[in-house]
Amino acid sequence: MLRVGGLTPLSSTDWPGQLSAVVFCQGCPWRCGYCHNPDLIPAQAASEIAWDDVMALLRRRQGLLDAVVFSGGEPTLQAALPDAMREVRAFGFRIGLHTGGMYPKRLEAVLPLVDWVGLDVIAPFGAYATVTGVDGSGARALEGLEQVLASGVDHEVRTTVHPALVDDAALAALARDLAARGVKRYVVQAFRPQGCENVELRATATRSRSLQETGQTIAGLFDDFSLRG
Repeated sequence: MLRVGGLTPLSSTDWPGQLSAVVFCQGCPWRCGYCHNPDLIPAQAASEIAWDDVMALLRRRQGLLDAVVFSGGEPTLQAALPDAMREVRAFGFRIGLHTGGMYPKRLEAVLPLVDWVGLDVIAPFGAYATVTGVDGSGARALEGLEQVLASGVDHEVRTTVHPALVDDAALAALARDLAARGVKRYVVQAFRPQGCENVELRATATRSRSLQETGQTIAGLFDDFSLRG
């Protein structure tokens, strides 16, 4: 059974334009300092939501919701994800996926089951380890991006920006790289301190230049660009 660390019965933001329930999958192999869901990082949690309870809620919400988004943590960490998606789709829901792309082969396997992907690209690919704490994570994330772009599945690519981790120059370089690889829809999200356990990152989040101003310098690279937060 899918290990579920949290459940949001109704969201209008986790898949823009869709009323969704959000299933937060337990476990993530990366250790990003700005993570706002650190309780989802361990593969096992002291308190988890039974998959049968998730399905019971979704059964009650048939006809009221458009979709179910599998978020995390990292959903593709779990081998149970494809079967869980099939169960949910059988209820008539569309399927969304939030992923960092760190398991490209598993991502490739579930993309045929998915209607939309929110792909987190967290830094220039050569600098990933400084954020994730995991060597080789940038190469895996790049392969995940390539899987999504080749799939034809509707998607957005987004980057959460903390000025101490991804400064304006790094963000501009990343944006140019993504555009050159064929990314059309790009979202830049401001770091938010809620849930972040890293005291230093919470204390150094003030920007010397507004994110809106920075965004204006890269917006023209994409067909669809937006700022959040």
